[in-house]
Order: sequence, then structure tokens, then C-alpha cells
Amino acid sequence: MDRLEAMSIFVAVVDAGSLAGAARKLGYSAASVTRAVARLEAMAGERLLERTTRRFAVTEAGARHAGTYRSVLEELDLLKARSPDIAIGGNVVITAPELFGRLHVMPVVESFLAAYPETRLRVLLLNRMVDLVGEGVDVAVRLASLPDSSLSAVKVGEVRRLTCAAPSYLAEHSPPEHPSDLLNHRCIGLNEAGTQELWRYRERGARQRARSLRVTCHLATNSAGAAIDAAEQGMGIVRPLSYQVEQQIAEGSLVPLLEEYEPEPLPVHLVFQPRWGKGGATRAFIDHAVPPLRKLFRNAHLRPYIAENQARFAD
Repeated sequence: MDRLEAMSIFVAVVDAGSLAGAARKLGYSAASVTRAVARLEAMAGERLLERTTRRFAVTEAGARHAGTYRSVLEELDLLKARSPDIAIGGNVVITAPELFGRLHVMPVVESFLAAYPETRLRVLLLNRMVDLVGEGVDVAVRLASLPDSSLSAVKVGEVRRLTCAAPSYLAEHSPPEHPSDLLNHRCIGLNEAGTQELWRYRERGARQRARSLRVTCHLATNSAGAAIDAAEQGMGIVRPLSYQVEQQIAEGSLVPLLEEYEPEPLPVHLVFQPRWGKGGATRAFIDHAVPPLRKLFRNAHLRPYIAENQARFAD
């Protein structure tokens, strides 16, 4: 079952007011309808339906997604009615965090332009939250939990917040065994407004409560790349996202610390406005970008340990 079929099933569920009603209307089994809804919920990263043995309700997120799915299906019907020789075209404005955009969005942009030469893309690599509607952006990469809004989103993966230092730094300073030990270390921050930051960790134990530690940064910068470079030079402990230091950890120039205290992973979404522009370019870009980004994040939580495991097996 492909995604478009799942979208059609979900719209039928909303219209029928029940899973069983949609199954009867479409001629599917109840299990197939349930799987289709579950797949869309996994892609969205949130509940679309609230259902028990006695109750069925469309969530706020489900209502938003249903509207998006209707628009997509209606547009596809219009495209099918046109000449099959009409190419996808139009403008798409995309935004992403600066380093993530350079590493992972630009390769997608390159392959998309090769596949759809009639489209035109504008890419904004910005380390701030962008107002899609107010700033005229079509698609945004968000590395954070999403607040409720009128926007639609597709979850593509998760990233982890790591604590790292260079072997040269650890040769001169005892590695921290608990987050509170960071108060006695040189820290590198990503805070252009000052030299103090709140670093969030999760306590060990049954509850695993999250706690924030206020650290004083001996070096603060607004560039993740510059902070990571400084950490590789042994200037202190840095707290990047996992995708930012995969290569450094694999090569051994940075060593992960305090792994057992890491906070919960952050979801990564493609966020977009629920109405597509003319020419189908925005929809085509999302369809093109989701598979490679999901492949990128598959088993990403294991990657920082690749070098460690390789060394262990070599011994």
C-alpha cells in the first residue's frame, strides 16, 4: 500500500466517521484500513485519530492532515485530467538550519533540480525559527517538537543531543561522570547573546526526569561548525546534535560523553503549508525529499558508536 492510497483511505475514514464504514465503502478489510491510518500517523509523528472500542474522533492534527490529503488528491485528479506531457514546474522556497541544510538538504535540492528541471528553488539556511506564512516559505526542516498549528508536517527521523570533547582535552581533564561535573570544565556554547547556557540532561533511574544545568561557556559562538572545530582543537566540551558530528565521532576526533544522561531525541519534520502552489512543485519536492531523509536517519542513534564498535572488534 503506497502513501497516496493510505491518504485516500484516511479521507474516507473521516468522511464515513468510522474505520468500519470506510472499509465497507472502499471494499477493504478492516485490518487494511487500520494499517493505513497507522502508517500515516507514523509518518506524521502524531495521533490523527482517537479510537477505543466505544469511541472514535478525529484529532486536531487529523483534521489538518485530512485537509492536506484532500488537496493533494484533488490536485492529482486535476493533473491526471491534463496532458501527461505537462511537466512539474513552479517555485519552491525551502528553509533549514544552516549546517543541516549544507550537509543534507542541498544534496536533495541537487537531485530534485536534476529530476524536475522546470522548477526553481530558493534555499534559506537560517539558524532561527521561520514563520512560513509571514515569510513566504513553502517547506521548512524543523529539528524540534512541533507546537499545534495550521501547518502540516511529515516526520522523517530523530536527532540526539550529544556531549563531546576531543581526546586532547580529555588527556588533560578528567572526563565528566555526571552532568554536574561540567561546572568544573571548559564548555563551548552556541549562544550569541551571552556566555551562559542551559544544558538539558535526563537523570538515570526509573523516572528519568529531565533537569537543566546552567553552564558558563568559556567560548560562545553562533556557528555550530565553529563550535565543533573549536572542540576538535581541544578547547573544551561542546554539545552538538548527532548529525553534526557523525564524521568526527567515527574518525575519533571527538569522543561522546555522558551518554547515559542524554535527553530524549528531537524529532525532525518537513513542515509545509497545507495548500500547494500551482505547478505541483512543492508537493513534488516533499515526495522527493522524504525517502532520502528517512534513509539518512534510519538507525541514526547507532552511528556515534560505529567507531567504538569497530575498535572493539579489532581488538
